[in-house]
Amino acid sequence: MVLGLTSATAYGRQSGGPPQPREDTPAAAEQVLTWTAGNDIDKYLSAPKTAVAGKATIVFENSVATGNSMGMPHTLTFDTGDSAYNQDVDLNILANPSDSNGGKHTAEVTLTPGTYRYYCTIPGHGAMQGTLVVTGDGGGEDTTAPETSAKVEGEKDADGNYLGAATVTVTASDADSGVDTIEYALGDGAYKPYTAPVTVKDPGSHTVRYRAKDKAGNTAEEKSVTFTVVEPPDVDTTPPTTDGKAEGKKNSDGHFVGKATVTLTATDDKSGVEKIEYSLDGGPYLAYTKPVVLDRAGHHAVSYRATDKAGNTSEPAKLSFRVVAGGGVPSPDCPEFDERLTVIVGTIDTGVPNRMTQRRCTINELIEDEKEWTSQALFLKHVRGVTASLLKDGVVVEREQKLINRAAKRSGIGTPGQDTGYRDLFDGTEETFAKWDHVGGGAFGLNDDGTMTSSSTVGGMGMLWYPQRKYADFSLKLQFRDDAPGTGNANSGVFVRFPDVHDHPEESRPEWVSIKYGHELQILDRPDGDMYKTGSVYGFDRVGLAGAGVTPKGTWNDYEVRVIGQHYEIYRNGVLINEFENSRGQVFNPPRGDDPGTDGRRYASGYVGLQTHSTTDVTSFRNVRIKEL
Repeated sequence: MVLGLTSATAYGRQSGGPPQPREDTPAAAEQVLTWTAGNDIDKYLSAPKTAVAGKATIVFENSVATGNSMGMPHTLTFDTGDSAYNQDVDLNILANPSDSNGGKHTAEVTLTPGTYRYYCTIPGHGAMQGTLVVTGDGGGEDTTAPETSAKVEGEKDADGNYLGAATVTVTASDADSGVDTIEYALGDGAYKPYTAPVTVKDPGSHTVRYRAKDKAGNTAEEKSVTFTVVEPPDVDTTPPTTDGKAEGKKNSDGHFVGKATVTLTATDDKSGVEKIEYSLDGGPYLAYTKPVVLDRAGHHAVSYRATDKAGNTSEPAKLSFRVVAGGGVPSPDCPEFDERLTVIVGTIDTGVPNRMTQRRCTINELIEDEKEWTSQALFLKHVRGVTASLLKDGVVVEREQKLINRAAKRSGIGTPGQDTGYRDLFDGTEETFAKWDHVGGGAFGLNDDGTMTSSSTVGGMGMLWYPQRKYADFSLKLQFRDDAPGTGNANSGVFVRFPDVHDHPEESRPEWVSIKYGHELQILDRPDGDMYKTGSVYGFDRVGLAGAGVTPKGTWNDYEVRVIGQHYEIYRNGVLINEFENSRGQVFNPPRGDDPGTDGRRYASGYVGLQTHSTTDVTSFRNVRIKEL
């Protein structure tokens, strides 16, 4: 902050002109105006209240002689930023008892009629302020009233009547003491302070009276304007009526297979429809010209609205549905899955909407902030390339491009020791829980504490799976808890690398797809019963309770499944409890004969899921996260 002058010379500047130094013998001025300050920080010790227009010598003293025994600096600053006050004197004097002038400074200025506001600019001195009223030109008392005028504006018909509304603007000027107040009155009503243009909308004839008073107390004679407001002809104030529908082939769960086609229509009986717009998955509104085809697997929300030729826009309506893989439409080649609402680089939220791009991937997915980058320079080069393409395609504007590039720099991604972090698949919110689908028997319910628990009333074996994205090499982390009633035990599991359960109609029970083509990493701490305990690769590699590190019921356990290539590692509470190398020719070895057989072939990528077993094998989960490796 520039507080003013620190040399022995004080300056005053007129109307933006060059500063004029005080000479050793200042030129004679018509008047001397003196301000003093001392130890007080809430007021000047003395200050003039009035002056006359013309040249003046400003004296500002903050010295031992004026009572400043603490050496505290003060300023005298004229306000040039508020249009309510005169702005033609740019004065900023810093005075300190220890400066070379002993705290006394002068400046030559020229004052004009009106009011000046002055104050101290040093923080903590906010109450040191006041006004200086300047009248006339030094030649006598102000006896002339202000000049006033008014104009009426608005759209007119052929007869000069105002259609719908008329706006009255009142102005006043005073060359001597300056305008103090402006007042107006509607018809025979009482006068009110005029602070902004007055708009009259009621049909009929109207008169607006007005007057003004200057700072010397002179009041202008009342003047008036008269006009007529009429109803505009057949004004359209009703927005269009809209309708939207999504069509396609659906599976037994009511989801669209492969793609969905969204068709929007709008009607307007008065001025007619001007345009229809739609927003996809929270993105910006785009012009609707033809049906929109959505062929990316996942949940979609399409908002739509219409505007008529009179400018009325309808309230947005929404269609919500899910598209699942199938129907011969290839999935988009997106580097990673990320449908968060805004663009987040590392941990930095840019505030830029996470829009869908022309590659059918979101901006977050193209940025690849979860990839293991070997240097920050490579990551920044990648992000700059992505944002340059997005700017060219019209997905982002230049300001948003800069925000994303700046966030990439601040994120530290690619620097030594930087961790890209895990993506939440279930964080305890209804939003993330709704992205999972259930097949087979049983059910999971969302709890108020941000956990989900397998049902103790809905029986049967089934699976809750995450259909949003396939994962190849990854680390999946979660927490599980044994909430089985009585002496029972939790019996569940984590399914990985299985294909879309709806792509195998030959399976009478879709949950078997995860067992037949993927792997189940068992969760079971029961000492008897099934031979596969927690950490086992079910049907392939057994782990006993001794290796599982059993904890008391009701205890949360950390569980990590790490898969790279065909090598599996299972960790419980940070301890490696099983390693398994999947190879061709391995035979599924179920403990019971009713499980589906397989020749041991497994996918290199696939979906993840959680098992429900029965109403007595109750298991709770929370904090389900994944990181691609």
